[in-house]
Order: sequence, then structure tokens, then C-alpha cells
Amino acid sequence: MNTSGKVIKCKAAVLWGLEQPFSIEEIEVAPPKAHEVRIKILATGICRTDNNATTGVMPAKFPVIVGHEAVGIVESIGEGVTSLKPGDKVIPLCVPQCGICSNCLKPDSNYCDMLDIVGKGVLSDGTSRFTCKGKPVYHYMNTSTFTEYTVVRDVAVAKIDAAAPPEKACLFGCAFTTGYGAAINTAKVTPGSTCAVFGLGGVGLSVIIGCKIAGASRIIGVDINPRKFEKAKAVGATECVNPKDHTKPISEVLKEMTGDSVRYTFEVTGNLDTMIDALASCHKNCGMSVVVGDPPASSVLTFDPMLVFDGRTWKGCIFGGWKPVNDLPKLVSDFMAKKFNLDELVTHVLPFDKIEEGFNLLKKGESIRTVLTFQQ
Repeated sequence: MNTSGKVIKCKAAVLWGLEQPFSIEEIEVAPPKAHEVRIKILATGICRTDNNATTGVMPAKFPVIVGHEAVGIVESIGEGVTSLKPGDKVIPLCVPQCGICSNCLKPDSNYCDMLDIVGKGVLSDGTSRFTCKGKPVYHYMNTSTFTEYTVVRDVAVAKIDAAAPPEKACLFGCAFTTGYGAAINTAKVTPGSTCAVFGLGGVGLSVIIGCKIAGASRIIGVDINPRKFEKAKAVGATECVNPKDHTKPISEVLKEMTGDSVRYTFEVTGNLDTMIDALASCHKNCGMSVVVGDPPASSVLTFDPMLVFDGRTWKGCIFGGWKPVNDLPKLVSDFMAKKFNLDELVTHVLPFDKIEEGFNLLKKGESIRTVLTFQQ
């Protein structure tokens, strides 16, 4: 049945407010307006950033449909869309690439002006394409993928290889792209170096993959959940450390383990104290620490300025530093060519209506990445 230009009724996981469970509802998804694309979602990953919206750590406007890591098929396009057509397999982008703002025009910046990490919850015209029970439901991070259909701007879509498996390719919407790029693009890890990765979830394991491909000789995984160590070692960690097993600060433990040779550290939890620990753990003069995890909204970080005065470099990382529209198709092609293996990252695949189960696995530390799939 041709649905182009028509309102689509479908199932979505709606959050009606903070600290409330996901509610599977029938929603209406309006047709795409000018320079917009409506996408049928095939698979979507559960990321801690989505959970942070349920607790207020990440800003969102309620009621909201969260989710930002997915693969889908273009169902229809709005007026003026020239780069995509119905039937294209795509990744919705939480980090757009408009190509014309001052940030997009900088060769070393990917922080597009259309990026929404402040919880606006609407598209370019200031309205939502979702309604439920007669009320508007808001968008999340330009994407909103916990729904059978979503509408996004055409500059927030990357077309990928039609043969890419959705359950793996969806990780390029956030986890793998962010972590891998943090090592390859942001830190520019050098061959023979020693790295430490704080937080061994889907993004952290992707950092490890990037460090390994870059030629790091020693990669230390750091996490308070030892159940994640096996997966970390499977993707390239040479050893793992649980800070709870030591009375000394983790920075001192790592210095003793390595002879003070940790060149690169990556903070992938979003915890403020861990950001300081990661910074203190890299070499005081030539080390670099990269903040990859989402920090709590409106939080303030206090630290000893000597940590940077001595010469350390402290950097942030948005979406792995990639220009998403340009770079994601190439990354997916590399995956299809078996340059890297993502099998260890996906620990659970569940039907979409089991979304609460998926988030419980995340909260209990029993999953790396849970992927939700939709009936076709």
C-alpha cells in the first residue's frame, strides 16, 4: 500500500514524563515536509544516552520518543530532497551534516548547527511530526528511533550499503562510530602506545577496537563491572582493571602497572569523577585524555588545574569526529569488507515490544548493546 503523503499509524515507545516506564502506544506520524524524510525503522540500539533522557541527565521535552541509534528504509521524502529516495537503506543521524553552517564548513569540525542536544524536540519549522491521543509527542536528538516510523531532516540521514545487516549496522548510528572515532580521529592513537579505556559498554569496546586498529600495544580496560572484561579482551583489551579491587586511586594503579606510560585515556561513562580519574591517569606532560561519555546536563566539574598545566591535553569528542553524511557510508563499507568485527558488541537482540527488558539489562550491567528489531 502506498503511504506517501499520508499519515501513518504505528507503534512507538512513548515516554510521558521523567522516571516513567516506556509505554507502547499507537501514534500518528505525519508525512515529511520540505527537506525531510520519513523512515521505516528496522533495528535500533539501546544506548545509555537514551536512558539518561528518562532520568533528566540528558534534556528532553515530554512526552517524547527517544532512541537515536538505528537503521531503516526510506518510506517517503518531502519536497526538495534530492540525495535520497524511497527504498534507500539509511542511518538516521543524531549529529546532522547540513554542509552550509560555519561548523560544517570547517574541515576539522562536525558540530553542525542543527545538532539538538538541548532537548528542543522539534524539527526545522518548530513542530513535531508525532501525535498520540491528540497530543504532540516530541522528537529526540533529531532521530527518535523507538518507533516503527520516524521523520528526520534530510541532512540527518546517511545512505548505506543495502546489504548491511540492520542488527549490526545500527551501531554506526552512535556506539561504534563514536568510540572508534574517538581513538582514530580525536586522540589519533599512535602505534606502540599504551591506552586506558574507562567504561566498557558498547562505546568503550568500540574505543578499544579503534586503539587496536591504530596499533596500540597495550590497551587497559577499566570498569567496576568485571562481567564486561571478557568482551573487552575479545575486542582487543590486553588486560582489565576493577578500581574497586584497589585502595589506591586508579590513576596511581595505572601508573604502577605501566611505569607511567599511559599516553591516551578515554572516559566513556559520563561520570564527572571518572573524567578527573581518566585525566589524572594519562602521562602528566605528553598524555591525552578524551571525554567521550555524555556529561550530566547543567553540571559543573571542579579539578586541579595542575593536571593540565603540566602539559596534558584534555579533549572532548562528538560522534567520533566524523562528518556523518560523508563518512558513515565509508565506515559501513569497511565493516562489510570485514575490517572490523562487531559481533562482541551486540549481546542481546529483542523484539521492539521488549524495550523495558532491554533497558533493564542495561541498568543491571548485563548487556553491552541490546538491539531492538521490528516486525517486517
